[in-house]
Amino acid sequence: MSKAPILDFDWDEISKTGFSGGYSSSERAQLEQMYGDTLSQVAEKEVVVGTVVGITDREILLNIGFKSDGIVSASEFRDMPDLKLGDEIEVYIEKQEDQNGELLLSRKKAKVITAWKNIQGALDNDTIIDGLVKRRTKGGLIVDIHGVEAFLPGSQIDVKPIRDFDIFVGKKMEVKVVKINYANDNVVVSHKVLIEKDLEAQRQQILTNLEKGQVLEGVIKNMTNFGVFIDLGGVDGLLHITDISWGRVGHPSELLSLDQKINVVVLEFDEEKKRISLGMKQLQPHPWDSLVSEIEIGSRVQGKIVNVADYGAFLELMPGVEGLIHVSEMSWSQHLRSPQDFLKVGAEIEAVVLTLDRTDRKMSLGMKQLSSDPWTRPELLSSYAIGTRHTGLVRNLTNFGLFLELEEGIDGLVHVSDLSWTKKIKHPGDFTKVGDKLDVVVLELDADNRRLALGHKQLEENPWDTFEDVFAIGTAHKCTIIAKNDKGATLELPYGIEGFAPFKTLAKEDGTTAEAGESLDFRVLEFVKDEKRIVLSHTRTWGEKEEVKEEKPKKAPTAKSEKPKDAEKETLGDLSSLMALKEQMEEGEKKKKASKKADAIDEITE
Repeated sequence: MSKAPILDFDWDEISKTGFSGGYSSSERAQLEQMYGDTLSQVAEKEVVVGTVVGITDREILLNIGFKSDGIVSASEFRDMPDLKLGDEIEVYIEKQEDQNGELLLSRKKAKVITAWKNIQGALDNDTIIDGLVKRRTKGGLIVDIHGVEAFLPGSQIDVKPIRDFDIFVGKKMEVKVVKINYANDNVVVSHKVLIEKDLEAQRQQILTNLEKGQVLEGVIKNMTNFGVFIDLGGVDGLLHITDISWGRVGHPSELLSLDQKINVVVLEFDEEKKRISLGMKQLQPHPWDSLVSEIEIGSRVQGKIVNVADYGAFLELMPGVEGLIHVSEMSWSQHLRSPQDFLKVGAEIEAVVLTLDRTDRKMSLGMKQLSSDPWTRPELLSSYAIGTRHTGLVRNLTNFGLFLELEEGIDGLVHVSDLSWTKKIKHPGDFTKVGDKLDVVVLELDADNRRLALGHKQLEENPWDTFEDVFAIGTAHKCTIIAKNDKGATLELPYGIEGFAPFKTLAKEDGTTAEAGESLDFRVLEFVKDEKRIVLSHTRTWGEKEEVKEEKPKKAPTAKSEKPKDAEKETLGDLSSLMALKEQMEEGEKKKKASKKADAIDEITE
């Protein structure tokens, strides 16, 4: 077909026939079909393969078989520094034609979509994926698989616990996908499942050939307070803390460490529960079998305290050989104390063998036997002779007295009645307390029966010898009522002693009755030195004179009864006036003598 020269171009004809160039409608349709067959049919939001046809600093041109080439930012190819013309790349079609009529592609989105497709396929088909450990995170590792960050939990790294995650960072690792969460774009992978499959055959072989008494080599994979778990090559066994050593072990870490290789012997095997009990000390002979024959009853031995209990302490002579030191064998003292007062764990001491049974592997030891029994010392009788004075430590209090330690192993009893001449002490705790020091005098010594009677009040003379003159019958004294009941009142007399006034002798001159807390004059009606009892009357200081008894008091009541006699009933008011006058004269003489003695006491006191 000839074309007209440009100079003869007829624009009028073109306007009539259009831009068909003279093609008929059928010819035009045929040409369009031929052109369309040379182009690929593409759709947006799909991943296709394109060929690099142009490379600039900012853009990469790709031919995906569309009517125009696509453009991708060069920043998406930073991981491909060797990119060249002709390379085939997967890209994602974002738009077939933008506002500029250009085809927009994305390599980054194509990688993500392809990665998730491959990850889902790996989960569905249970296939292995190669990943790169990028960094450590809380509880595990972050692994890059096909450009997607997946989480590898620490428990899924290996069959044994991993203590240092950093050693895996930057290394390649084969993993399997175990969980996908599209809502959070979260993928969980495991490396442990690959190892477990490899170990399954080995585990079955070990369990099949396992038998009691078999010696195996294992690696310590975990450590607890009660023992360690040993990896026997795919099968775990427990080495209890009591089977680590013949000696005492406070914690397995004292003798073993993680990842350490050790030899163990199979003690028990439960096929149903797949539980294996292991032993390590059983590979060594028992220490009792090698105990030297020189150790016998009476021998002195040295060791270290490994345990202290309420009843005693255990002394380790060598690992696996221990003896018990009972608390009663720690001191010659008859009053037992806590073993913690004598010994501490870790202390190295010497002891004496008291009993020894090599068959049952038992031994009892003593500490006090290292020194002589203080009760058998020759100088004991002279050191603690009756009347000698000492200072001791209050060790124990009872209802009837207190026990005083004068030296290690020598204890004495101070009866409650021997604490004070003047105070009525019901319990030793009202006078002293445990741990206090107390001065005493020896009252009685019985070395054969290990008894020592002590007294505290005997350090001073008995004031009641003097009180007999000071509080002579008929003398008047200022007293304070400290307690009162329906039988009478307890009075506080001078010098800190107590007296008693019968109820009917508390009547006052104004007709009222004396009450507790009042300080009044009282006159002595009765004085019994042996019982330390004084009976007084206030009524006699103001009322009709009551005659004082001349005769000696009747036998005092027993110590169990402290009820004073009714002094008012024992007066001599019914005697004849002549006898009364005679007694008044005798009383006058007594008062003169009492006055002289009282003056002498005051001079001594001053």
